[in-house]
Amino acid sequence: MTLDETKGFIRICASQMNTRYGKTVFDEWAVVSLAENKARVMAYVGPRNDDFLKNFVNDLGGLRAELLGAKYGVGDFVFARHGIGTGFEVFMVLGPGIYLICNNTRESMDSIAKDPRWLGAQVPFAELSDKIRANPLVIAGDTQFFKKPL
Repeated sequence: MTLDETKGFIRICASQMNTRYGKTVFDEWAVVSLAENKARVMAYVGPRNDDFLKNFVNDLGGLRAELLGAKYGVGDFVFARHGIGTGFEVFMVLGPGIYLICNNTRESMDSIAKDPRWLGAQVPFAELSDKIRANPLVIAGDTQFFKKPL
């Protein structure tokens, strides 16, 4: 799958999640490459365009060990139940060294999950995971490493 195709599926997923939840689930979505031990933002939508990468290491918080442990396959995802503020709530493996990072900068994942509508809102996220697992994101060369909105 290309970056543009992946971004299209992410946009659809975000819209469907928000509709099922009745309000914004994640106000921050980013496609990030961690290849060669460098964090590169490949696509970003959210309220912290200039500060996202600058605060990336701190915002990984509880997900840091999981993300850097490299024990997950394409399509796998992990939620941090106690992410607060700019601390990331979830990552999904999109391809080798490439991740989708999702965050709600106003609510914790614990707070979001307490709403009964969260169960239904998870369905599009799981469907996105299945699409990615079947057709991972592949980046050819460094030509696509630039910050573009989703």
